[in-house]
Amino acid sequence: MNFLKHRKQFRDLSEQQILALAISSEEDDARIYRGYAETLRADYPGSAATFEAMATEEDEHRRLLIDLHVSRFGPTIPLIRREHVAGYYARRPVWLIENLGLDRIRQEAELMEYDAERFYLAAAARSSDAATRKLLGDLAAAEAGHQNTAADLADALKDGGVLTRENEVEHRQFILTWVQPALAGLMDGSVSTLAPIFATAFATQDTWTTFLVGIAASVGAGISMGFTEAASDDGELSGRGSPIKRGFASGVMTTVGGLGHALPYLITDFWTATVIAFVVVFLELWAIAWIQNKYMQTPFFRAAFQVVLGGALVLAAGILIGSG
Repeated sequence: MNFLKHRKQFRDLSEQQILALAISSEEDDARIYRGYAETLRADYPGSAATFEAMATEEDEHRRLLIDLHVSRFGPTIPLIRREHVAGYYARRPVWLIENLGLDRIRQEAELMEYDAERFYLAAAARSSDAATRKLLGDLAAAEAGHQNTAADLADALKDGGVLTRENEVEHRQFILTWVQPALAGLMDGSVSTLAPIFATAFATQDTWTTFLVGIAASVGAGISMGFTEAASDDGELSGRGSPIKRGFASGVMTTVGGLGHALPYLITDFWTATVIAFVVVFLELWAIAWIQNKYMQTPFFRAAFQVVLGGALVLAAGILIGSG
């Protein structure tokens, strides 16, 4: 609260402070665009080159603003940044946007240019100096022209087939980092826990005991799969992405796969719980087949045959063991 009280209102800024704020904002935006370019360079060189060019334009805007400040107010630029001004537009954290994919970065670039245009229009309206007003108006027009840079980039890249390749790379990375580990975890959690859960169920016919065994098996399998996936490959050579992301996806989906047919045993009636668990198992196995078909291009019926047959054999083994 004390910090907010000490922030200046935009209407209270002098023309020198407005120029200083514009200079620091252009510096920040250039850094952000270069950060995007560095993030995208390896997989999306076309988009990276465009963000480098946008950063260079921001540098030119900064140079023009500094020249104007020197001519009007001298070489000493006041230290004022966007966080010092109440209601001034903020930038989302770079680390957050970088992790949300190429399309989200393009959208963020459009929003950045829109915010900058509004600032320059407001700043120009506050200025009484003709040269300052002209420059700020020119920069507002430039930022307005840049709002569609990401969209224009997409069209240009599409015409050259680059966008298609970049989107294919992004989709492939999504598959490698999230879908494959999650699918492996879901398969392991759904299938490997069938035998212990249903063996316990038919051996004891005690729903609470079965539920506890199911929880233990699911959580244990999730922890094991998560750590195994994270430790198996750092992603540097294979290109499979962050081991933490892959381990998280694998561990969570392994646990979910086991919990699906463990949770029905919260029902106290044994046969009601077991019938519901059978239905959940059926849905889990078909969901796995669907994911394989959608993301891994495995023919649906072949995937269904493999998954359902394997699951049915494990389920039968668990029931036979528990009934023996």
